[in-house]
Amino acid sequence: MLLRNALPAGFCGLLALACSSSALSSPPAEPLQLEVKVLKSYRHDPEAYTQGLIWLDGHLYESTGHYGRSTLRRVELETGDVDKAVALPEEFFGEGLAVVGDRLIQLSWREQTALLWDLASLERTGELSYLGEGWGLCYDGSSLYMSDGSDVLTVRDAKTLDEIGRLQVTLSGRPVGNLNELECAEGWIYANVYQTETLLRIDSDTGEVRATIDASGMLSAAERRGVDVLNGIAYNGDTGSFYLTGKLWPKLFEVIFVEK
Repeated sequence: MLLRNALPAGFCGLLALACSSSALSSPPAEPLQLEVKVLKSYRHDPEAYTQGLIWLDGHLYESTGHYGRSTLRRVELETGDVDKAVALPEEFFGEGLAVVGDRLIQLSWREQTALLWDLASLERTGELSYLGEGWGLCYDGSSLYMSDGSDVLTVRDAKTLDEIGRLQVTLSGRPVGNLNELECAEGWIYANVYQTETLLRIDSDTGEVRATIDASGMLSAAERRGVDVLNGIAYNGDTGSFYLTGKLWPKLFEVIFVEK
């Protein structure tokens, strides 16, 4: 966020108090503290190393990772069955996923390449290039937001993936790193914080975290054996609920966010 000096020359000499740091800037608002309320759970493929997740027109679309095992898949929510899956070339490690119009955009981790897919057929239609690592991706209806594991989201053109801006994410004035899977929903950007069970609700204009969401405790102790981290956020605009899962998780959860 760019800050511009809107005070005329000499103004501070006349009103020193008004020009103090406390008068010119207010402390960041403390974020809400939320937690998940589980509405329902569904079966999830325990072999799916979930990297990106989207809900659209009655289906889940999922990007999974690992070299030689990465896929793009369409999944039936109620059963967890994979309706269709396409394997990525072995040199690609699948990452974040977004839908723009009639195409899916799937990031790769270190290959600096986004794969383009036809939404209906899941046939590959092309690719786009970008610099740096690809982690999470979401589309707000105008622009794409992309994470790379740092505290900065790049804002990108939805057609070309060209960088058009940057957004530093801060919590109570401090940068928040390890931003991973993203979901644009309800006018916010939601983000997984890698290797934690915390989600963030981010102001897309300022980068400030407006709410932290405790997503711990969804899996039982037995279900946690052999799984990896929480990752995967999808929003159902028809119900106002979210779908959450993780890498190698046996379940996917439909949740809402409520105050602690």
